[in-house]
Amino acid sequence: MVPIRRKESSVDHSGYVRAGAEELADFLAARTAAVITGAGLSTDSGIPDYRSPGAPIRTPMTWDAFQASAERRRRYWSGAALGWPRFDRFAPNPGHFALADLESVGRISGIATQNVDGLHQRAGSQRVIELHGHLRTVRCLDCGTEVSRQDIVTRILADNPDLASLAQTATENPDGDAQVDEAVVANFVIPTCAVCGGMLAPNVVMFGQFVRPEDSRAAEHLVNESDSILVVGSSLAVNTAVRLLHRAHRQGKPIAMVNRGATPLDHLAAFRVDAGISEVLAGAAKLLAA
Repeated sequence: MVPIRRKESSVDHSGYVRAGAEELADFLAARTAAVITGAGLSTDSGIPDYRSPGAPIRTPMTWDAFQASAERRRRYWSGAALGWPRFDRFAPNPGHFALADLESVGRISGIATQNVDGLHQRAGSQRVIELHGHLRTVRCLDCGTEVSRQDIVTRILADNPDLASLAQTATENPDGDAQVDEAVVANFVIPTCAVCGGMLAPNVVMFGQFVRPEDSRAAEHLVNESDSILVVGSSLAVNTAVRLLHRAHRQGKPIAMVNRGATPLDHLAAFRVDAGISEVLAGAAKLLAA
């Protein structure tokens, strides 16, 4: 195995981006990597996250609260209806396209993502494990019927005409959500399943839920069959990614990180680059395609 040099860049400008891209290209040229991605990659597409410095403190919806409280469901679906049109317009950035390119030339074996935005697939990535689900569809908890989120948003706006007037002024939150005035929430009509009248829920893993067993197994298999791990844009603050990284470390597989800022598991990395995420990925993909 090619020796790995530990290198850390701490300033985000062109020199460090170029050096980070070269280091990453060297890393990927010698081995095939399983990639773990987090919100830091999608922030380059304009999608806000929960943990960036200066981000407002937010309390994400928990699964127990969503199930137990009609008031919490009114709050969730009203925010989702306002946030979805903007969220759906976000596009993959050069980092997403670079990962798709790296997969096409055999440098990465697949992606296990914590993101729910679907941008990896839109960029052309083929093997994508969505650890926390996705926002594209909504499911009925009673009969299992699935429909597109766009269909549900259309129904919500038809049933709640006061909501549509807030679309241009609502404050955007992560994960396709938005802030909604309390008076609007109080009178909000919650959407139900058009087939059985049952409770609808997003196809995402909320706080308090477990990753689907089939997705967990698929991510473990991805790590097992790969020569190395590349962490991209993840704060590694959620057990979903942490367990995968510890699995790779126990197997003696080298770990590379491209992040903005430190993580609790930086000590496991053979090298890390603290620089523009999408720029570093795009630079490495270009070097490997040369």
